Amino acid sequence: MDQGFMQIMPLILIGVVFYFLLIRPQQKRVKDHKAMVEAVRRGDSVVTAGGLMGKVVKVREDNVVQVELAPDVKVDVVKSTLSEVRSKTEPAPAASTENKDGNSDGGNPISKLFKK
Repeated sequence: MDQGFMQIMPLILIGVVFYFLLIRPQQKRVKDHKAMVEAVRRGDSVVTAGGLMGKVVKVREDNVVQVELAPDVKVDVVKSTLSEVRSKTEPAPAASTENKDGNSDGGNPISKLFKK
């Protein structure tokens, strides 16, 4: 009986390793994705599984959101296909492209290397 248990022990060990390395992390990812999708609201910036980026303009009850990809371009997207939800953020202030002399370098980063 003891020898039979020792033959089954590697299979049990492989099952435990698979559970902790594959199954449990996947369940956590699914749970996090579901929470992220449920928390989507109007004004959020989103990325779909197809790589389309846009802003949520309408959230419907039937697991559909309306995403504005460009001005006057709106598409309906199933919530589960959202791969990333970015929260609303304020736009960064525009960087000044003027040199200390008051001349504009056109935003060219190479011009910083070659001083006049």
